[in-house]
Amino acid sequence: MCVLLGIAPDDSVETALSMARKLWELRIFPDAAGAMNRSASDLGVEVLVVSQFTLYGDTRKGRRPSFAGVAPAPVAEPLVEAVVAALSDLGAPTSAGRFGADMAVELVNDGPVTLLIDL
Repeated sequence: MCVLLGIAPDDSVETALSMARKLWELRIFPDAAGAMNRSASDLGVEVLVVSQFTLYGDTRKGRRPSFAGVAPAPVAEPLVEAVVAALSDLGAPTSAGRFGADMAVELVNDGPVTLLIDL
């Protein structure tokens, strides 16, 4: 499961822990009948967490996104790390991108499930 994680200025360690639990327990994988009844936890799915500040890009005005609603790096980086650590503590096989780095992430989307989760 690939998680593109954006952090807002008002997010907290509690938000990070809730997000990790939600990600690990959300029933988004198909069961034998094809219904979304299985979680990453049920299946032992590996979770890749990639920090993605651009998710909070505001495009309502002008032609260039504003990133005023993004948590600054000193706030965001420890919260991204908290999500990764909490997933690991829950038993998720977890890996993460490097915070603030330009990364080439290749994704094969197996199925039509892409969700925005906002706590």
